[in-house]
This record gives sequence, C-alpha cells and structure tokens, in this order.
Amino acid sequence: MKSYLQIKSAFGQKMMLWGVVLNIFLGILKSATGLLGHSNVLLADGIDSMVDVLTSLMTWGAMKYGTKPPDLDHPYGHGKAESLAAIAGAMILLATGLIITIFSINNIIDIGHGTHPNQTKRYTLVILIISILVKEGFFRLIFTQAKKIGSTAMLAEAFHYRSDVLISLAALIGISISLFGSAAFSCADDWTALLVCLIIFYNATTILHASFREIMDTQVSHELEKTILKLACEVEGVKSAEKCRVRKSGLSLLADLHIRVDAQLSVLKGHAITHQVKDHLLKANLDLEDITLHLEPQ
Repeated sequence: MKSYLQIKSAFGQKMMLWGVVLNIFLGILKSATGLLGHSNVLLADGIDSMVDVLTSLMTWGAMKYGTKPPDLDHPYGHGKAESLAAIAGAMILLATGLIITIFSINNIIDIGHGTHPNQTKRYTLVILIISILVKEGFFRLIFTQAKKIGSTAMLAEAFHYRSDVLISLAALIGISISLFGSAAFSCADDWTALLVCLIIFYNATTILHASFREIMDTQVSHELEKTILKLACEVEGVKSAEKCRVRKSGLSLLADLHIRVDAQLSVLKGHAITHQVKDHLLKANLDLEDITLHLEPQ
C-alpha cells in the first residue's frame, strides 16, 4: 500500500510528464513559426519552451527519487533532491535568459547600423494567442496542485509556465507593434525580448531564493510550530512542550520537539507517552513525515 507521500509524488510526476508533452509540442511549433515567420522573440519563446522540457524531466526525476525511503547513507530520506532540481531548473532559466539577451542586443545593434530586418509574418500572432491560452491554463493547474501537495520543485515548474505566458504576451505586443507600427518600430520585437528576459531573471531568482531556504533548513512556519506544540500538549501526561523545530524535505516536513512529563513517571510510561505524541502529530494532517521527540522531566 502506497504512503500519502508516495501518492502525492505520483500525482506530481504525472503532471510533470503531461508538461513535457505540452512543452515539446509548443516548443517545436513556436520555434518553427519564429524561424519561418522572422520573429526573434517568438523563436526565443520556443527555445524557452524546449528548455522547459528539460526542467520538467528533472522535476519528474527528483520527485520520483525524493520519495525513496531513508537508507544508511540518507537517514533523513531523499527529499532534498527536489530542492536541488528546482535550483538546477532556475540556473537553466537564467542561462536561457542570458542567451536571449545577448541575441536581442546584437540584433538591435545591427538594426542601428542600418541592417534591415525581415518583416515578421502575421500568422505568428495566431500561434502566440494559442500558446498564451494553453500555458495560462496549465500554469493555474500546476500552481494549484503544487500548493496542495507542498512541492517546491513543482511550484518552480509552475512559475516556468507563468514565465512562458508573460514571454508570449510580451511577444504578442512586440510583434503587433512591429507589424502595424511605422518603420521606427522595426526592432520592437527585440526590445520586447529584452523585457521578457527581465521577467525570466525575476522568476529564476524567486525560485532560487525558495530552494536555498529549503537547502539551508530555514524554519518552515512559526504558525505551524505553534500548532505542533498545542497538539503535543493535548496528549494525556504531557505537562508542556517546547523547542519545536520544523524543516522541509521534498514534499514532507521533519520536526524536532521537546516534551515535559511528570518527573516521577517510570521510563516505560514516559516512553509510551512519546509514542502517543508522535502518533497524534502524524495523524494531524500536517504533512509531517517524521518527528524526533526529546523527553524531559518536570
């Protein structure tokens, strides 16, 4: 029988594989249309979608590996693989933005020196509208489910889709200006690509910040800490609880907690109370995977 953690991970993995199929289709469609339709920003958008294929596969692999049970070399489990995948995905996103930035600046310089760019084809607008609608729908689905199961890597993947939506929206505006504006706006396509890169850089740094917080075992939530302390004190025999520490590892949480019991109790009775507290907390639907309890006399 699968654990709750495995069920959450399996659902996330399925969403990632659907994302791979979607990005392959849109990536090829936008890249080909960008080349044939003479749109650098659409080509950049298509390349970004193809990069998302790699990040989706990385996230899928990390979620699959992250649910492996603890072993001798990894006594706290393998959940950190998800944070590492999110960091790798953000670095790839940064690299993609940098490449698009260099390419667009070179085009702007060439146009400034008198090079006449090829006229962008109008059918590129249709492809962009389709991309915006599909990606925004998938972003909302991934974002909602990532919040539901508590996956940072999946949340990073959702932001990739939101980046794609913003990229396509900016591309739509840039190409429209280039098509329907005067000759003075011939490089609007490339200026829009630069704006898109700022969005990419922002999303990448947001993902890095959240992932590094997990890697550094930043306290998850003070509200959650208070909830755990309150629940621990509900168990009969617990006088008080303190020194609660909670950290995130993949889709689950790990907690450390000190509880105080009557100093006159036997070791056997105190040990039984710690098990009751642990069982009570694990059943509380707080996504706790494991709890280390320290027993102290009062």
